[in-house]
Amino acid sequence: MTQSRVERRLSDVANRLKRFRADLDVAEEQCLHFEDLAEDARLRALVSETPAAERQHRDAARQAETMARHRARLQEKIRSLEEEQDDLLDRFYSDV
Repeated sequence: MTQSRVERRLSDVANRLKRFRADLDVAEEQCLHFEDLAEDARLRALVSETPAAERQHRDAARQAETMARHRARLQEKIRSLEEEQDDLLDRFYSDV
């Protein structure tokens, strides 16, 4: 792989990392929000003991789980991109 191609790929990976890290920041905030909503719904379901409250709790818990999975996927993409970046940097400096 040519030096200029490695530089272009490094730039691309850096830009993608920046975007995924920004998305991860948002996802982490949303996870906290949905976890709080799920906990509130759980407490309301315990106190009221109605089918509607239990359904709201299940829905809120499902949303929190979905957001947690999204956050985990973002973390995995970031980890993968960081590995790719490390490999590209190794190539870049081994060719210099």
